[in-house]
Amino acid sequence: MTLFFAPFSSKYKTAPFSKISLPDYQPAFEKTIEIARNEINAITQNPDVPTFTNTIEALDFAGAALDRLSSIFFNLNSAETCDEMQKIAQEVSPLLTEFSNDIALNEVLFKRIKAVYDQKESLDLTTEQATLLDKKFKGFSRNGALLYDADKLKLREIDTELAKLKLTYGENVLAETNNYQLHITNEIDLKGLPTGAKEMASSLAKSKGLDGWVFTLDFPSYLPFVTYVDNRELRKEIAIAAGKKGFQNNEFDNQENVKRIVALRHQRAQLLGYASHSDFVLEERMAQNPNNVQSFLNDLLGKAKPAAEKEFAQLTAFAKELDGIDQLEKWDGAYYSEKLKQKLFSLDDEVLKPYFKLENVLNGAFTIAEKLFGITFKEVFDIDKYHEEVQTFEVLSPSSNGSHELVAIFYSDFFPRKGKRNGAWMTSFKPQYIKDGINERPHISIVCNFTPPIVSSEKSESKPSLLTFNEVTTLFHEFGHALHGMLANTTYPSLSGTSVYWDFVELPSQVMENWCYEPEALALFAKHYETGAIIPQLYVEKIKESASFLEGMATLRQLSFGILDMTYHGKSQTIDDVKAFEKQAMEGTSLYPDVAENCMSTSFSHIFQGGYSSGYYSYKWAEVLDADAFAYFQEKGIFNKEVATKFKDNVLSKGGTELPMELYKKFRGQEPKVEALLKRAGLI
Repeated sequence: MTLFFAPFSSKYKTAPFSKISLPDYQPAFEKTIEIARNEINAITQNPDVPTFTNTIEALDFAGAALDRLSSIFFNLNSAETCDEMQKIAQEVSPLLTEFSNDIALNEVLFKRIKAVYDQKESLDLTTEQATLLDKKFKGFSRNGALLYDADKLKLREIDTELAKLKLTYGENVLAETNNYQLHITNEIDLKGLPTGAKEMASSLAKSKGLDGWVFTLDFPSYLPFVTYVDNRELRKEIAIAAGKKGFQNNEFDNQENVKRIVALRHQRAQLLGYASHSDFVLEERMAQNPNNVQSFLNDLLGKAKPAAEKEFAQLTAFAKELDGIDQLEKWDGAYYSEKLKQKLFSLDDEVLKPYFKLENVLNGAFTIAEKLFGITFKEVFDIDKYHEEVQTFEVLSPSSNGSHELVAIFYSDFFPRKGKRNGAWMTSFKPQYIKDGINERPHISIVCNFTPPIVSSEKSESKPSLLTFNEVTTLFHEFGHALHGMLANTTYPSLSGTSVYWDFVELPSQVMENWCYEPEALALFAKHYETGAIIPQLYVEKIKESASFLEGMATLRQLSFGILDMTYHGKSQTIDDVKAFEKQAMEGTSLYPDVAENCMSTSFSHIFQGGYSSGYYSYKWAEVLDADAFAYFQEKGIFNKEVATKFKDNVLSKGGTELPMELYKKFRGQEPKVEALLKRAGLI
């Protein structure tokens, strides 16, 4: 199939989803790998002396067709997958790993890179070019270019096996999620559940040809159930089901996959001369090494744990007073937290939801982006989509001649469905870069699993998608990532957009969440879906008041994930029992009693399928950055153009062209201070 072998002929060169059929992928991967291999050969066989242009720059632009195909295929494998697509993924992943290793272990190519690197001091390079040169050299030296042939072969074997294991791990989690449903036929069992959640469950039951109500492990279905349903035994049932994904000794069990992934990562790191996988990963992070991460996590733990224990005691006493519960269990946490929040703040998500119609919230994010960065969003209907629920937008900015220039193409995909993995993420179908004098603009997507609209039935009227406040902040979070991709303005694709150090990538996303708590911003989009009335000031005040509610417990939970991640990857070890290993690692952060049937590691996709291994700490790390950055906005005004322009010019548009701390200091004028986070979280 020739579709992938040249720039797409569609509008803005967008992905022609409707023209791609599943059988096209395998031959397309084989052909684009061949094209990419020829582009690499052209570099290595060039008789001219190695230069930055004919080696480093040429390498960064090599394999563009393969990269484009990979982004389309693997994005759809997350958002719109099926058994056949997963089978293709298992078949093409080893091919991609083999090709990647062929490049990383290509001695002739590395000699040319090293020849340029060795003379870098005498080259007149821009900051971006110097960063690219450094990245390419390290990319080879850190991935086996200096190994002996036997060890290079071993590295190839490890990488091939890891690629397959990660895919299998993710497929198992998705299968376990899809395989569970809680079917309720007695309405009394749903006492406490809000009407909207009940209607959604009824609609889901009807779609499956069932009477009553159906609940799944998809977040918009699961979370309201464990938060509001009075029936403790049913909360327990669904909570245990959620906690034992990949831990049921069945065909989808992930315990051996966890052990093998951890073992192979350690082997790989030591083969490359590093003490551990964490040492290897963190060398290219702001945190630099495992000791700095452990110190960071322990410092926060010392401040958060006393607050968390105090909050847990308060929650326990409240549950005892309300229902005579002597011991809080994990399936009680969301339920009594919500009850206590309502008591302390008279704030109920169900009261807030009518003010957060999805379309209004999305338009609010667009309006805030326009106020801050001068860009506008226009929905268009002539761009191909991979699913009917996806929306497409042109992102525009005014040009000097009075017209508008294209900044990016933006896709949004908001609702759960069978072929979509859980969670929320931002991704790219095409990166931004500058080549032959043309600034190629990016195609960016955000994918979420929000509360869907209620389809009308005999008993209830249709209702639009009304978001919980947590879903509102999630949308703004992913939109922040999207802005990082859309406003990219670099020369080289490998340094563009979110191609930054992993513990810096969450700054743009997490800082955007702050606008959700500001009255001036909420007034732009928090309007009642039926009356159009702006959210009452009283509710806004309560949102701000409750922002740090049980923040000690929330911080402890995040720290526990970061600590578990570092325990897996911080040193070489043999794991006999995944559950026992996890329990010991998280012992110092546990508040609730252990649940024997549950194991988090077997569905901890961030670190075992995604890219967060030795990087989960970065969420808290980036919170320090975002709290400090937003303090600057608050100081000058949350829509201050000068501060926004500094953020755009020094963070959002720069990608990975400079060291993150240097970019941050150019924006802020100083290094970030942890006090801003501790103050916002109410921990000091």
